[in-house]
Amino acid sequence: MNRRQKALLTESMLVLAATALAVVGMMHLRDYINRSEAMRAMGQLGGRILDYRRQYGSLPPESFINSIKGDLEGSVRLGNVRYRALYIGLDAPAETILAYSERKYSSFFVDDGYVVLHLDGTVKWIPAEQFPGLYRKQRTPDEPEMERK
Repeated sequence: MNRRQKALLTESMLVLAATALAVVGMMHLRDYINRSEAMRAMGQLGGRILDYRRQYGSLPPESFINSIKGDLEGSVRLGNVRYRALYIGLDAPAETILAYSERKYSSFFVDDGYVVLHLDGTVKWIPAEQFPGLYRKQRTPDEPEMERK
């Protein structure tokens, strides 16, 4: 193999490696953006719920959530939202989980977890390992077990 062939082979390998890194990077970026969009959509849902609560003095029924969910920006990335208002009492603390959605990602940088809306309207990302324990602590005896995808 002459010098020119070696240089061509080296350049080709560098281009291939750079392309592979760019593809992997874009996949991770996509998952990060999807997670951010899901959290933003859950925040919008929380805002609508808080508006309803201020106006009517109670949490909205699940039918209200289902009717507005499609209107939220980024709602596609929310997935299957589980709404818990039926099982939440009037004296529930602000950190009570009001709604949640399980999100799974193929990225090494974005872990699987849950987008969680608390009763006070805050939205958090909770890792998949931590959420079931938190849910069990807040679950009422009448409430069904946590549904998983």
